[in-house]
Amino acid sequence: MNWKLKDWQNLTVDELHAIYKLRTDVFVVEQGCAYPEVDEHDPPSRHLMAWDEGELAGYARICPPHTVYPEPSLGRIVVHKEQRNKGLGKALINRCLTDLKKNYPDSRVKIQAQEYLASFYAAFGFKIITKSYPDVMVMHVDMVLDLNQESQSE
Repeated sequence: MNWKLKDWQNLTVDELHAIYKLRTDVFVVEQGCAYPEVDEHDPPSRHLMAWDEGELAGYARICPPHTVYPEPSLGRIVVHKEQRNKGLGKALINRCLTDLKKNYPDSRVKIQAQEYLASFYAAFGFKIITKSYPDVMVMHVDMVLDLNQESQSE
């Protein structure tokens, strides 16, 4: 796996196209949710990409404080369907948490997680702080993690 972490302004046109294609393929097409996938949170964020033989296998968006929430956050975490169940999701989260801990060491990270993935995020130390609620036809929960208490999942 070839990992890249880039600010918005350093993404190439091909990288941006691959990011938008993967996110749209999974969140809009595969999950059947019609919503504006491209939003105002991309430009201020950092973009973690996992490339496998020239194809984008996984991606996550690392948002600074006051972008989505007052806290730093993760979002648009996605793994290509052919790359699932190989540990790539865990590797994405571990790399995101390493970056967040480096840049915001005493912060709390907030995510909006699809409800069926809450136990996945709990393995990293995230805790549910809301009841489940629908967002774009998918049930979600909000979760937080104190970076100074975070544990990485194997």
